[in-house]
Amino acid sequence: MQEKREKVIKELKKNPEGFTISELARKLNLSIQTVSNCLMFLEGAQKVKIRKVGMAKIYLWGSKK
Repeated sequence: MQEKREKVIKELKKNPEGFTISELARKLNLSIQTVSNCLMFLEGAQKVKIRKVGMAKIYLWGSKK
């Protein structure tokens, strides 16, 4: 799981605009559930920010403020 989490982190750092879970899953060829679990872990560690756009959640790298 650590290896997959590192892939997610690397991709988030590349794009300051952020990604939805499905965008990350498609880009990294991972399941939506795997990406969701990685992002939940990172959210708990306060490593990602979430921006809501309509019904979508955009995940961005960076500490919550």
